[in-house]
Amino acid sequence: MAEVTETHPPPAPPQQRWVPKFNPWLIAVVVALAAFMEVLDTSIANVALPHIAGNLGASNDQSTWVLTSYLVSNAIVLPISGWLASLFGRKRFFLLCIVLFTVSSLACGAAPSLALLIAFRAVQGGWVDHR
Repeated sequence: MAEVTETHPPPAPPQQRWVPKFNPWLIAVVVALAAFMEVLDTSIANVALPHIAGNLGASNDQSTWVLTSYLVSNAIVLPISGWLASLFGRKRFFLLCIVLFTVSSLACGAAPSLALLIAFRAVQGGWVDHR
């Protein structure tokens, strides 16, 4: 009769503790800073509406389109932001939003007319930080 020898699988390697590549506090600060920029931008536009109207030769009713265009474009893009994040990747989409928001903010500051300001605000509202 042949002897049966038991073979045991090799021992599993010791579990290594998972460590993130980047400091989570740094990531939290970056995300919070982007959200702060968004709130600050909206607050500044609300406070500056009379000055915007006066400097661009528009009425107060016309200048409210600066806020309306921002909010409408934000409302359009917000529902599809999850799909866009899955398409581009969350990190890339977040960085794209920050870059386009910043560029459109600069364009808003340089807008020579109310029509261009409204258009740039619409672009800016579409790329608000969508986490």
